[in-house]
Amino acid sequence: MATVSLKHIQKIYPHSDVKKRKKQKGQSEKKNNLKVTEAGVIAVDDFNLEIADKEFIVLVGPSGCGKSTTLRMVAGLEDITSGELVIDGKVVNDVAPKDRDIAMVFQSYALYPHKTVYENMAFSLRLKKLPKDEIDRKVREAAEILDITQYLDRKPKALSGGQRQRVAIGRAIVRNPKVFLMDEPLSNLDAKLRNQMRAEIIKLRQRIDTTFIYVTHDQTEAMTLGDRIVIMKDGVIQQTGTPQQVFNHPENLFVAGFIGMPQMNFFDAELVKNDGEYAVKLGPATVKLSEDKQRRLREKNVAPQTVTLGVRPENISLTEAEDGVSGAVDVSEMMGSEVHLHLNAEGKDTVIIVPTITLGENAGKFTPGSTLKFTFGGNVAHVFSKETERNLEF
Repeated sequence: MATVSLKHIQKIYPHSDVKKRKKQKGQSEKKNNLKVTEAGVIAVDDFNLEIADKEFIVLVGPSGCGKSTTLRMVAGLEDITSGELVIDGKVVNDVAPKDRDIAMVFQSYALYPHKTVYENMAFSLRLKKLPKDEIDRKVREAAEILDITQYLDRKPKALSGGQRQRVAIGRAIVRNPKVFLMDEPLSNLDAKLRNQMRAEIIKLRQRIDTTFIYVTHDQTEAMTLGDRIVIMKDGVIQQTGTPQQVFNHPENLFVAGFIGMPQMNFFDAELVKNDGEYAVKLGPATVKLSEDKQRRLREKNVAPQTVTLGVRPENISLTEAEDGVSGAVDVSEMMGSEVHLHLNAEGKDTVIIVPTITLGENAGKFTPGSTLKFTFGGNVAHVFSKETERNLEF
């Protein structure tokens, strides 16, 4: 168990092409969403994070955002270009991976195909030359936690994907590491098995009680597993907070669109101010913002302006009021307990989630081309700057 501190961590991959190194000093460009400078491609830039003892941190973001590179720097599999990595009070930038007292679970399982489950799990302990009875105890304890005792004599090829991943996790558990690193461990599993393994990881975390750093591109995993979530884009942290914080209070347009499924709806709207009260105007609708949003906007003295308005699909409700926003239905998806309505409203593709219990017999009436009106509350409206894409409340 340990604290982990990442201070101004940067990772630059140097140019392999000599000509690229001769670019004019200070010149930079964007390529594949990453910043390219004279020194090379910046994969992770000024990454700062304090991880508490026994905390479960999830790094989440789209492919290529630098989350796996960050994890590999913690593991010692990638060199740190600049910055300081501290584990349990000790700077470990130049410490070999084997001496960092961390364990890592890879996406590809990385099991020895010629060894049994028992031998795979015992391998690192044998390298440490621990007594045989201690090795046997640790392996069997880990196998019992993961419910794979019955597979100890099998080889990986005789196991399913979920069972192999349990073995990979078990191999890490037996080492009793200070820090547990997991790099997209569930991405190779089917949807049903992913759900099961997510629950298993939550149970595992409660039993082994160590510090976890978990990487995923799946926001559902991030929301269900993490004590805190670190959302990354193009090598830069966009927001850090609890799952509820980043869901309810996204700090910018990227976080708002990335967290939530289906993703947040965005509209071109006007932020107006009448008699000191803020409201958003979308088409014929003018919605007064909630008191807490009013307070934050007043504290920052935000001026009336054209904004990007964000509203989550589940926060939109149907209405027959004259000032409701009109939309034409493109697709209606019956999801059992919900109907997902895809429509065109105010020139934007919009998704509305409507509980079928509120529709009754009208649940199937939304046919392509039909029109409807909707509204939303001032407590669920998010206003983003057109220029900076920042949430104007923060």
